[in-house]
Amino acid sequence: MKNFTHKYRVTFTNKQFVISFIVSILALVGAFVFNYYTSNYATEHASNLVTDIVLSNIPIYNVDGVFVYGPLFVWALIAFLLLKEPKRIPFALKAITLFVVVRSIFTTLTHLGPYPYVIPFDYSYGWIKSLTFGSDMFFSGHTGLPYLMALIFGKIHKTYYYLFLLAAVFFGVIVLLGHYHYTIDVAAAFFITYSIYAIATKWFKKDMGQFYS
Repeated sequence: MKNFTHKYRVTFTNKQFVISFIVSILALVGAFVFNYYTSNYATEHASNLVTDIVLSNIPIYNVDGVFVYGPLFVWALIAFLLLKEPKRIPFALKAITLFVVVRSIFTTLTHLGPYPYVIPFDYSYGWIKSLTFGSDMFFSGHTGLPYLMALIFGKIHKTYYYLFLLAAVFFGVIVLLGHYHYTIDVAAAFFITYSIYAIATKWFKKDMGQFYS
């Protein structure tokens, strides 16, 4: 416990870290606000659906529970890994911020309507209603975010890489089974996310150095 407390005391008495930490928090909050408005825009301007090589050939499954609560486990693991080593927080949050902003921009470019649901989304999940828009399709955040964490934490330990990669593939399957995303949304998420990671390593070099130190 003393080592844990000492780690936080040393980290948060570093002025440069504190500034970067505050900036990363504010940037992430701003990104989520931006995402809210862009997702609403995409939903309001949604057009017709299109056929899909996977969705057109598989039945729809009720995976609401996994779709809603599954990512919470991923976020909990991310939070644990960051709180365990606070020096990792700024780079991780800035990379996530970049991810959210890029995805928000992509959702405003093409406004495909959602694939028709046979099983309506269960809004008894309460708080998720305000976060589920319906037509913020491209690209899949359920797939992309775990993959981003795989790229970031994978350099620390291979176990993290495979764990987050497995989560990305798992949620990719889930969103297809529930017809929440088109196949292109899931497939493209891996390629776009890798580009986001590459940009983050260039833009946030100091934070990345602190992350891996």
